[in-house]
Amino acid sequence: EQLLRFTLQFLPELIWCYLAVSASRNVHSSGCIEALLLGVYNLEIVDKQGHSKVLSFTIPSLSKPSVYHEPSSIGSMALTESALSQHGLSKVVYSGPHPQREMLTAQNRFEVLTFLLLCYNAALTYMPSVSLQSLCQICSRICVCGYPRQHVRKYKGISSRIPVSSGFMVQMLTGIYFAFYNGEWDLAQKTLDDIIYRAQLELYPEPLLVANAIKASLPHGAMKSNKEGARCIQVEITPTSSRISRNAVTSMSIRGHRWKRHGNAELTGQE
Repeated sequence: EQLLRFTLQFLPELIWCYLAVSASRNVHSSGCIEALLLGVYNLEIVDKQGHSKVLSFTIPSLSKPSVYHEPSSIGSMALTESALSQHGLSKVVYSGPHPQREMLTAQNRFEVLTFLLLCYNAALTYMPSVSLQSLCQICSRICVCGYPRQHVRKYKGISSRIPVSSGFMVQMLTGIYFAFYNGEWDLAQKTLDDIIYRAQLELYPEPLLVANAIKASLPHGAMKSNKEGARCIQVEITPTSSRISRNAVTSMSIRGHRWKRHGNAELTGQE
């Protein structure tokens, strides 16, 4: 486990070296890096018994409270037949099983690299600040190389465009979002702009959706977080409101409406 984390902290730089060599079409120079990346990939897709892993993630329901929101802040939810039929149901997303790979090709390259970034993001809390800085710088380079913004960033060396996939960019954003609140605000801000720039050029909807959501949720001022402190993602909890919406239809409002109508009928009869 410790050896794996030690290797993963160099993953952003390894991915950059491999993609840079692949873009220059000098495939024979990337043999050692390719072997290491494939070794980590083939180890991570199986469990200790050698069986293929199937990763699962349960998508949280907006009708139930979580660390990200309170249902009361969304507004009153109508208790309809459709809502009752969906009560207790949760959507689970599965990833895997992933096939073993003996070599990296143009067809499977980003399938492997996306999974490796997923493994890196799963161990973000163990990554040192240097690794987070490397992640931001490498993601920025990958997104702007070969485009006019490369001259603005003053990146030298490779000038060829590096192809990226939509899923790979989403995994980039996961790591960048973590870096925002863990001491790398300025670097993460620049990288987020570069990812949005590349996603707009590629017309990728998923990275654009995630990147703009991150950008909209950021506070106006830079976060002053301790680089040596606890690793976390900061969220703001919406305070629970005890007030009931005026438009909410409850048993009390129905009963009051019935009494009011009954009282009006009695007054009319007396007249």
